[in-house]
Amino acid sequence: MKKGYIARKDYVVKSSTYVAVIGGINIDIGGITHKRLVIKDSNPGTVTISLGGVACNIAHNLSLLGMDVQFFTALGDDDYAQRIESACNSAGIDISHALRVKNAATSMYLFISDSDGDMACAVSDMDIYKHITSDYLAGHMPLLNNAQLVVIDTNVPQKSLEYLARHCTAPIFADPVSIAKAPRLYKILSRVNTLKPNRLEAELLSGRTITGKKTLFAAADALLAHGVQRVFISLGKDGVLAADGAQKQVIPCCPAKVVNVTGSGDAFMAALAYAYVHGAGLEEAARMANAAAAIAAESAQTINLSLSPEKIMERMKRIKRCGGE
Repeated sequence: MKKGYIARKDYVVKSSTYVAVIGGINIDIGGITHKRLVIKDSNPGTVTISLGGVACNIAHNLSLLGMDVQFFTALGDDDYAQRIESACNSAGIDISHALRVKNAATSMYLFISDSDGDMACAVSDMDIYKHITSDYLAGHMPLLNNAQLVVIDTNVPQKSLEYLARHCTAPIFADPVSIAKAPRLYKILSRVNTLKPNRLEAELLSGRTITGKKTLFAAADALLAHGVQRVFISLGKDGVLAADGAQKQVIPCCPAKVVNVTGSGDAFMAALAYAYVHGAGLEEAARMANAAAAIAAESAQTINLSLSPEKIMERMKRIKRCGGE
């Protein structure tokens, strides 16, 4: 089901098997040190430039998993916007519905990672996302409602997210992105099908402090009580808590030779969406997502281009053969 296309204005549908993604897309400039990072000094390492942004990374991973992707975002009128359009076309992401903003800078994200792959710090220039307004979304609502699901990140302004929640009939998958932006989801939790927070974001959105398994489950219950249908709380090296109205289970991480963890959560969300479209249950979806995150972490790039459904299945089978799960 690759390369489906939806015409922009007359909405002539040539493929009804697509996923819509709304949110951030930017140029990622990343540095990974060869040895332990030394603050306030020049560190030998590797610098990469790639396509990035939470929603963009999810869209790219979805495309690698064989899904048609319609991407909704805002771009400036600079050279970076042209680079993004070219990269999206190469990645199989339909970005023809993106808003072009005159005299505006395309979003950029600069990050530094330590030699063990953990991010040490980052600077983001994402002011352009204020142009993802409810009017912009309203003009594309037929496309959004016809999607198998809609993935959002919280780079989208809060009022726009609230408009989407009121008018979108497709299942909504939400990534809180960060502690600073997660509160934008407060008023729309009842419309979220699948929520993927990390531990800190889950504490913020649930109003529960997580100190152990009991409080972890209580945080998940609080989010479900708000109307979220499924929640997957990332616990770092401790795995993920998968919960819905019927069950809660902590799923261990997949073993990985970690190179760079930046983008692993985005691969996780993409796999959750892929699993949902293909009818996977809660536990299977979590295991598929953990496998995708492990594969992503084994690449120096934000996106591991070797990701595929076959790679995910092979990774899951390998764990079972080793008795890991």
